[in-house]
Amino acid sequence: MNKQVQPDRCLTSANVARLLLTLAVCFVPAAVRVASAQEHERGGKEIVEKVCSVCHRTGVNGAPKIGDRKAWAQLTSQGLTSLTGVVLKGVRRMPPHGGNPDLSDTEIERAITYMVNQSGGDWIEPVSRLDSAAQRGGSEVVQAYCARCHQEGVAGAPRIGDRTAWIPRVKQGFELLVRSAIKGHGSMPSRGDAANLTDAEIRSAIAYMVNADSATTTKP
Repeated sequence: MNKQVQPDRCLTSANVARLLLTLAVCFVPAAVRVASAQEHERGGKEIVEKVCSVCHRTGVNGAPKIGDRKAWAQLTSQGLTSLTGVVLKGVRRMPPHGGNPDLSDTEIERAITYMVNQSGGDWIEPVSRLDSAAQRGGSEVVQAYCARCHQEGVAGAPRIGDRTAWIPRVKQGFELLVRSAIKGHGSMPSRGDAANLTDAEIRSAIAYMVNADSATTTKP
């Protein structure tokens, strides 16, 4: 007699559906965690203080010390892409990703850039690779990020629309002004502490603040 297939072993459409549902329940939380992490890419200073400074602050295990211009000058000649590749793979006693696998490539690039700049370099902190293709306008960026200081002139920040304060800065070169905002200046951190802002969005925000009510997203 032919053996009958047991019902509980049958790969019926109902079983397939239950299997897919189980997989979905298992993987959705992981996807949410990844998305959440991506939405909050940290700046170079924060990464260095929480991760890199353990070795680079004092030069443990031969790590180039933050502020050691001579040591970092040799490294900066390799370029950011090369240095990032070394950190991703690990070198000597430094494990891959600096020992923190949760760091994104962009966060590692920002940490390297911060340490380079603290050691005599002049690099610009990379923007997020997760940014959407659609650029936000100057008004939107200013209201979301810049207004908290520039609306009232907190800590000496030039107020929105105060052309007397802005024009001398613009005369030094608009792109220099943009670069200053990207790198951070005085009490303002890099990219106004909004790491997800692109260079173009920062440029538009500055143009908006210079021109106030008659703002455009082009150079003033």
